[in-house]
Amino acid sequence: MSAQGRGNRRSQGGHISVEPRINERIRVPEVRLVGPAGEQVGIVSINDALRLAQESDLDLVEVAPTARPPVCKLMDYGKFKYESALKARESRKNQAQTVIKEIKLRPKIDPHDYGTKKAHVERFLRQGDKVKVTIMFRGREQSRPELGFRLLQRLAGDVEELGFVESQPRQDGRNMIMVIGPHRRKSEARSEARAERATRDAQHPERPISRQRAAVRDAEAGEQPAEVQPAAEVEPAAEVQPAAPQPAEASEPVQDADTAAASTPEAGEAQPRPEPAPAARSGPARVAAASKASARS
Repeated sequence: MSAQGRGNRRSQGGHISVEPRINERIRVPEVRLVGPAGEQVGIVSINDALRLAQESDLDLVEVAPTARPPVCKLMDYGKFKYESALKARESRKNQAQTVIKEIKLRPKIDPHDYGTKKAHVERFLRQGDKVKVTIMFRGREQSRPELGFRLLQRLAGDVEELGFVESQPRQDGRNMIMVIGPHRRKSEARSEARAERATRDAQHPERPISRQRAAVRDAEAGEQPAEVQPAAEVEPAAEVQPAAPQPAEASEPVQDADTAAASTPEAGEAQPRPEPAPAARSGPARVAAASKASARS
């Protein structure tokens, strides 16, 4: 590698490990050794400390590298890392990030709209969130900032049981801003919500629950899921034999030979032709036919 490449590598720096040094990575002549149960062994050489760790089937972990001499402890490092990860996960689970909600009002807000906005502020404070209340001024309303100040003071007095004024009203351009903070933390609000939900479920055991919640409940109780009984086998139905075809009954009575011969016309006899139906005549044709008939008579 060229000198320029080595210089760039030194300037960039390498990876800094945050994990403690263990076993052969500890490069000091002597350490202050702590036993696995927390007992003080004293200052020993690094070779003696490694030999004790090997005899007890444990790891030599440097817990205080800045001390003089460094403090090392005999422990199972894999188990220590696993327990540390579990504690960090539990601490992150219990943490709750505070969110700032915003509510915007007008100086001449309607009483019903004010009630709706106040209900939103109360809901946010119950959940453990901060609320930023903004009064928006327009036009000539900017010359009357006391209207917005009185409105903010009224809102703070209405929700004083759930929150307190964290930031006093201040003018910011065309707006006036005030921040209301909750009395309780968000983690406490979540814990109370879980307790209320558990109490409600206990009071109404007949409420249907989802399969997922039922599985979690059975797993926590240590119960085995009920086995599904197989459905009873259904015997096949007996085959239906097709019915024999029956002779069709004559719908008309059978005529005898004489009657049939009389009703059948002879081949040489001329059949009378049916008279055509008189065609419909229009008005003038009927008048002409009536005049001809009167002339013949």
